[in-house]
Amino acid sequence: MSYSRHTALASRHQALGATLEDWNEMGMAWEYNQDVNDEHLAVRNSAGLFDVSGLKKVHITGPDALAVADHVVTRDMSKINVGRSVYALILTEEGGFTDDCIMFHLAPNHIMMVHGSGTAMEQLQKSAIGKNVDVRFDDDLHNISLQGPKSVEVLRGNTPIDIDALAYFNQVPTTLFGHDCIISRTGFSGERGFELFSKSADVGAIWDAILEQGKDLGVIAGSFNCIDAIRVEAALLFYPFDMDESNSPWEIGLGFAVSKNKAGDYRGKAACLAAKGQDKVRVCGIVADCDKAVDADAELYHQGRLVGKVTGPNYSPVLKQSIALVQLDPELSTPGIELEVRGETTQCRAVVHNLPFYDPTKSKRTV
Repeated sequence: MSYSRHTALASRHQALGATLEDWNEMGMAWEYNQDVNDEHLAVRNSAGLFDVSGLKKVHITGPDALAVADHVVTRDMSKINVGRSVYALILTEEGGFTDDCIMFHLAPNHIMMVHGSGTAMEQLQKSAIGKNVDVRFDDDLHNISLQGPKSVEVLRGNTPIDIDALAYFNQVPTTLFGHDCIISRTGFSGERGFELFSKSADVGAIWDAILEQGKDLGVIAGSFNCIDAIRVEAALLFYPFDMDESNSPWEIGLGFAVSKNKAGDYRGKAACLAAKGQDKVRVCGIVADCDKAVDADAELYHQGRLVGKVTGPNYSPVLKQSIALVQLDPELSTPGIELEVRGETTQCRAVVHNLPFYDPTKSKRTV
C-alpha cells in the first residue's frame, strides 16, 4: 500500500511484525507481532514507546502568528507564554467540533500546531488570509511518544535538561541521547509521559536508544491498537469516532477547552457559546456486563428506547472490565443508570460510569 506521507521508523515497525496501515495519510503500525495487552500493561506499569508521526505539524510564524493562532482555536493564546503549550479545539462556523490540536508556543512569533485528521489546516489557512504570517506544514519533523510511570527514569541523565522538573504542558528545545529534539511534557495515555519531536534523520537513533535504555525497566514499543485501548481508559476522545462536526464542545465534555473569558474572536465563537446548555447528546462512559469489548457501533437502549451509541469500546486488562465511551441521551448520563447494549456480536447489560475510568483524579498524568 502506498501513502503520501512516510514515517522514518517504517523499517523498525516492520521488524516488529507490523503491516503499516493508513492513518492521516501516513503508514502507521496498528499491530505488532506481540500481545497488545503486554503493550497496554507496559504503559501502565513501566512505559510504552509510540510512533505518532502521523500527527500533522504546522509552523505558524511571523508578526501575526499569535493573532492567527488565537483566531483558529477556542483557547486564549495570549495566556500561553513561550515554552508552554495548550490543548485546544477547532470549530466550524456553526460551532461544531472539526479538529483538536496542541498549540506549542516555541518562540516569539513562532507557534507550532500539532493536529490529527480533521480540518485544522484548512481552518488555519482561512484565519491567515490577509495576515503577516507564514503557515508551513513540516513533514520532516517526526514525533514519538514515551508514556508511562518510568518514562522519566528512561530519559533522566540522557538530556542536559532537568527532566524531572519539566512541568505538564511545557516544552523545551534540547538534545536527547546526543540528538537535537524538542521534549514536551504531553501525551495521549493518562500517564506521565513525554512527546519528542525530532527531524526524520534523528528519530531512528532516539527510538533505538530509548528502547535500549528502557529494556531492563520493561519499556517496549506500542502499536496504534494499544493507543486506542489506553485512551479509552483515560477518556481521551478521538475524532471522528467519538465526536464530529455535529457536536458542540459542551456535548462531548470538552467545555474546559473553551476559554471562558477570551476577549478575542475565534471561528464559531457565537454559535459555540449559544450552544451551551442545549446538549442533544452527552459523551460519557459505560461498564458492560461482557467478557470482551462490545461492538464499536452498538446501540444503547433504556427501557426499550434507543438512547445512544457506543463510540470507543475496550476490554481493559488493567481494570478487568468491558468499558466504552458512548454518546448518550443527556437525561440518562447519570452514573449507575442501567442500559442495554445491542450490537452485531455483543448484547448485554451495562451501567453508566463516570469518566475517566482509569485514574479518575487525573493525578498520574499531571504529577
